[in-house]
Amino acid sequence: MRQLLAILFCFCCLASPALAAQATLTEVVATLEAGYADLRDLQADFSQSTTLTGFPKPQKGHGSLALRRPNGAAAQFRFDYAAPQQVIVSNGKQVWFYQPENRQVLVSSLEGMFAGGNGIALAYLTGLGNVAKDFNASLAKQPQDKQGNYQLELTPKRPTATLAKLRLIIDGAAVSRYQAEKSLNNSFPILASVVVDGVGNQTRIDYSRVKVNSGLSAGRFNFKVPQGVEIIKP
Repeated sequence: MRQLLAILFCFCCLASPALAAQATLTEVVATLEAGYADLRDLQADFSQSTTLTGFPKPQKGHGSLALRRPNGAAAQFRFDYAAPQQVIVSNGKQVWFYQPENRQVLVSSLEGMFAGGNGIALAYLTGLGNVAKDFNASLAKQPQDKQGNYQLELTPKRPTATLAKLRLIIDGAAVSRYQAEKSLNNSFPILASVVVDGVGNQTRIDYSRVKVNSGLSAGRFNFKVPQGVEIIKP
């Protein structure tokens, strides 16, 4: 469940990097918030790497994701893993975590999944539109990587066992565009995200082949339990 929560913390997508004059923390955060402002839906491919404390070999996976943000309702999401084979789907009220190999599906309410101090996770599903509300933000010791992308560190004001820190890689070209135009023109600036939990485990997700605001239907975010699959409820 902890790894599942880490995955859900990381709804992001891709833009192309470019070197630019270094921006301020305020400008980088404003670029991030602008990216969520008009986001209605997105699709992307992703690669995931989870490193557990004490285990040097990371656990890796890849697949595709979709996110939909209906007006006035909780976000809907879907992760289809090609490896390891599994599906995570939510219609905004209920979550299904299906593992075909085990012939099992875990079913939970969205509220139940984020109970016990993890309610901050709901902010990621609806967008990081107001970073200062839930986080203390700073740039990393090395503010930009070799490609000119910004490394933004977000520390929750109320850390939980599943979220001690969120690190976001923000597209340098998007920051430059925001500096010049104060908008992102229907794009989104996050290239990758890293969730660090309370004991130091890290889950990184990198994104590619992103499509934004393509008009995804609500039907994509419902899950029909296959015949013969065991249903597990917490």
